[in-house]
Order: sequence, then C-alpha cells, then structure tokens
Amino acid sequence: MRFSGGVIPAGAEDPVEEEENVEYDFHQDIARSSFADMLHDHDRNQKYYRGIRAAVGRVKARGEPVIVLDIGTGTGLLSMMAVTAGADLCYAVEVFKPMAQAARRIVDRNGFSDKIKIINKHSTEVTVGACGDMRSRANVLITELFDTELIGEGALPSYEHAHAHLMRAECEAVPHRARVYAQLVQCERLWSWAHLRPLSVGPSQLLPYRALDSCAGSHAVCDVQMSQVPPHSFTALSPRLTAFTVDFSKAVSSEPQTHRCRFVAQCSGQAQVVLSWWDICMDPDDSIVCSMAPSWTYEDPSSAPWRDHWMQSVYFLPEQSAVTQGEELCVSVSHDDYSLWYSLQPGPAPRPSCTCLAHVVWNRPRFGELNDQSRTERFVRALRQVLRQDSVCLSVSDGSLLPLFAHVLGAEKVFSVESFRMSRQVIEQLLEANDLSGRVELLEGQPEQLSRDDLQGLQVSVLMAEPYFSSSLLPWHSLWFWYCRTALAAHLRPDAVVLPRSASLHVAAVEFENLWRIRAPCGTCEGFDVTAMDEMVQRSLDFRESREAEPHSLWEYPCRALTASSAVMTFDFTRCVPQEPVSSRGSLSFTRSGRCHGVVMWMEYELTEGVTVSGGLAAPVGEQGQCQWSPHQKQAVFFLSPPQDTPADGATQLSYTFTFEPSLRDIHMDFNILPAQ
Repeated sequence: MRFSGGVIPAGAEDPVEEEENVEYDFHQDIARSSFADMLHDHDRNQKYYRGIRAAVGRVKARGEPVIVLDIGTGTGLLSMMAVTAGADLCYAVEVFKPMAQAARRIVDRNGFSDKIKIINKHSTEVTVGACGDMRSRANVLITELFDTELIGEGALPSYEHAHAHLMRAECEAVPHRARVYAQLVQCERLWSWAHLRPLSVGPSQLLPYRALDSCAGSHAVCDVQMSQVPPHSFTALSPRLTAFTVDFSKAVSSEPQTHRCRFVAQCSGQAQVVLSWWDICMDPDDSIVCSMAPSWTYEDPSSAPWRDHWMQSVYFLPEQSAVTQGEELCVSVSHDDYSLWYSLQPGPAPRPSCTCLAHVVWNRPRFGELNDQSRTERFVRALRQVLRQDSVCLSVSDGSLLPLFAHVLGAEKVFSVESFRMSRQVIEQLLEANDLSGRVELLEGQPEQLSRDDLQGLQVSVLMAEPYFSSSLLPWHSLWFWYCRTALAAHLRPDAVVLPRSASLHVAAVEFENLWRIRAPCGTCEGFDVTAMDEMVQRSLDFRESREAEPHSLWEYPCRALTASSAVMTFDFTRCVPQEPVSSRGSLSFTRSGRCHGVVMWMEYELTEGVTVSGGLAAPVGEQGQCQWSPHQKQAVFFLSPPQDTPADGATQLSYTFTFEPSLRDIHMDFNILPAQ
C-alpha cells in the first residue's frame, strides 16, 4: 500500500503558476477542511434528527404545511432529515459554491431534489416572493451556524435577519436555544499562554515590560480540546456558571450585550482564566441536548462524545487578581455580533485588544514556549559551552530571547536580525525593561541581506537560532535557518560555532484515538448517501500530484505509537546547504498491533554536544505506546488513506523515502506498508 506527500516550506516559490494560485488555495481549503469530522459526529447528527422530527411534528399538529429554511446547509444533511421527517418543502441555503454544488448532487442521489431547493447565496441575500428565492416564509428554521465560540460564524446577524425577513412570526427553531457556560479558574499552564513570566538566565532574571504584564492580549478565541487539560492542572474558583442563553425561536439581536454572573468563590487563588463552552437544546423542553462540555464534567468521561469542529474556549483575563474563599464576585461576559470576552468587573468591559504588541508577534504556543524554564535552561547550558569573552553573536530567529541570554551570559557583542518591525519593537521594550538598551544591536532586513557594515566590520563567532520563524507551519520549515546560515557564510569566522549545530527529522507510525475522523471517508451518514463529499475532497487532492502532511497540536489528540520513533534525516548546520537533493530510505517495524492511521513527523535540534531540544516527543514512548507531545509546537501528520491494521509480529513494516530538494526548499515523502523482507 503506497502513500505519497510533499510540502513547500515558507520562503519557497510555488511551482503553480500565479494565475492558478487562487484555484490552488481553494482546492487546498477543501482538502484540509474537516467536513468529515462533522459528518462522523453521530451524537450531533442524532440529536439534530430528533429535534427536527419533533419540530416538524409540532407544526403538523397546528395543521400547517411544513416549510423549512436550512441556513448553512453544507451537505444538505439536515434538510434531508427534515424531508424524511415529513417536511413539505426545504430551502437549503449555502454560500460556499463548491459545497452548494456537492449538496445538489447529494440531494439528487438521495431522491429529494423535488422537495429540497439549494440556494447558493448568503442567507441575508435570500429574497421571498413570487419571483424570489423562496415562494413564502418558512415556519421551521434549521441552522448549524456555530463555532467553538458559538457566535463566531455570524450566527446572531444571520438569525436576526432570518426572523425579520424569512420566517413566520410563529415558527419552530432547531436548535431551539443555546446556553453558554463559564468557569473561573487559576491555571498556570494556561496563563503561560498569554503572559510572559520572569525568566532565570543563570544568576540573572529577565523581566517582562510593564505594558506586556497588564495587556488584555488578543481578542481572538483560544479554542482547545479542553478534555486534554486535566482538572488537577487547575483550581476552580467558581462553580460552572450559565453565562447567558439565546432563544433561537424568537427574534434575535446582534447588538452588543453584557451578561453578569454573580457567585461566591469556592476557594482562594489567583483569578486568571475563564473556561467556556456551550450546549444547544434541540427542543423547547430541553429533552434533547447536545453538549460541548469537556469530558471531565461527565460522570463517566469515556462517554463524552468527541468532536473537533466544536471545541471549548479559553479566555484570559487582562491581569490576574487574588480571590478569597467565600468572597462574592461577578464574572461578566460581553459579546458583539462575532465574539465573546470576559471580565471580573460587573459592568461592560471594552473588547480586548493588544496594546503591548507581544500578542501580535507571539502566538499562544509561542508564549508557552518562551515561558518553558526547562527549555530556557537547555539554551543557557548550550550557550555557556560556546560563549567566550570575545564572542561576537548573531541571532537570526524571529522575536527570540536568545540575544538577551547571550548578553547576560557574557558575550562581548550581540547582534540580532529582526525582519519584522513589530517583532523588533517587542525586543526593544524587553531590552529597555531589563536595562539592556544598546547592549544588543537590533538589525533590520533579511539575514541574507546583511553587509559587513551592518556587523560593524566584525566576524561572527557564534551564529545562533532557536530556530523559530513566525511564518513556519510544518516542523521542517525551520530549515530556513540552514539557508540563512549558508547566506551568512562570508560573515562567519573560520572557527565559528553554529547553534544549533544540526537538526534531525523524526518519524513514528501511530494509531489515533479520534483525530483520524477528520480525514475518514464520509460514505453514508445517518442512512443518507453523502459520497459526493468524498468525491469533492478527492478532486481537490488530485489537483496536486501528491497529498501533504498537515500541522496538528498533538498534545490535544491522544495517539499510540505503533513503531519506534526514529531519526530519518539529519541536517548538518555546520556546513552549507547542499546543491544536490539528499535522500533517505529505510523502514520501521510495527512493534505494537493496532490500526495505523498515519505517520507523525517532528524536528529535534542538537544545540551543542549533549544538549538537545525536541519539537515532538516530550518524553519516551510509554510501554503501551502512549505519546506525550510538546505543547509548544505543532507536529506534522501524514494521514494514510486508507488506514491499515498492523500486527506486532514483525511481519509488517513502514517503509519510507524522504528527499530534501535544496533548490525548492521542499521535502518529499513516500510511505509503503509492506510485509517485512
């Protein structure tokens, strides 16, 4: 069985002609979308189906013909459920043209084209009347307009318009209502994603600047698989609160609102983070509820349905504040038409926005990485090994603290290339906050553009990087450092140290607990033929000659390693990038039985002899194959299609070929699952 894939790292030229770029992005959006996850969400589908049957029954009981409006129909699945339940006519609205085309094919294949009309428009553009898209207003409103934050896909404006222009005054809605829940917690792990902590560098300590310490941060929602944030990692300061409720069967307002939740603190601690999720009630009696609650809220956590299209949200307070057990407090949630934010003040709070620039320069995993004291200590240990009193250091990472480390540890001269203005401003403020202004020279432009004058006529003795580049998506995109090192060769002393001195690409074949669902074929869903979705995705995959690896934060997605982890390619940064392609071939035996869903890949860096940093496994693989992944970086996943059952008898192997194409800055990969030779 053969699987192939490749990627083009940041900075490389796309071989697709410029006029095809829009089409290519469009096809890749389809190929990478997670429609399958939603269609495989049996809990969601069954509860929608029950709610639709009940709503259709209530309208029929009033003696009315059932006219359904399905906004955001996607595959047309909910409309087909409605017709099966007895609806007389469905108007299925879908703004995304390829999806609307797929919905037409699905509806036709299932024999519902006479009762379901697909409308390829945004719902706010739909008209009613003899010459309109709808002949009459509807009396059943079905929607699936929700995201992790509930309202982030524009649900409120869409409902507001639908009730005003497309629905009858007396109508049924599925879902009938939604409830948003919140819990105030102290969680140092999550808090480290939004605020920079003081860092110990040898005997010294680097401090964040004041604006960063009190910044409200990014307003963008932080969505996570909260089931993977165990309760023992946080202290619950409040009970689970009902933040607010939206009744979808009545007129809905998209105007900004603030809702208040008063409570008595159930223990003392630091108020840092609000955990939030929602549920949707499919009927007026709340007898059919689809919940997004994390698994640890269930009496039996294993019974919690898994889904990736809807997760849970983490909201960071602007500053942490002390809470005393028994204290009366108020959590306020405000929202506009697209987003939520929380505060501890009773009145409306302004929408958070970053004023310190750091939350624009560093994403949340990057904050966590910078706050990882263990990782900092590895870099400090490596720098201590290579720095001399006369060392001239040059850093080429984006928004890195390595230049500050090098100066504190005694380097004579430190230069840092900061290609982006805001990144440079963040580092300038950190230097000022630690009385290091002027001690580190910040250089503008790209590393390959540096001149002898930029370096004040000095030769570099230590070229360093984490390496971290803000444009990187997949682990090997950091090989950009190798190209920078090659371009800077003329500026290096003959005995210059390059840190890290090498990188290695590691792989392991895995069985995912649930992540495989996002790429599983749709086939049939709740008895309906939705194979047109598989065909659309396949055409998008075929647009390129090969499939690609995808970036995923695997700490959120449990898996078992079925093979040992192994380094399959090594990149020697002490030498320049080779001009000819470099290939690596080999195989890994399956040492554990299971269903192989894909191959995980990550980079590990050898900073100096004996000092390494991993962007993949954070600990050795467990006896049963359990994997603990670094939470700071995304790993690459190549999904096998189809997955394959593999015994642990040594008779089956994962055969691989990797080829690094220097001229394209591309890594091509090829996999076979074969009997052992």
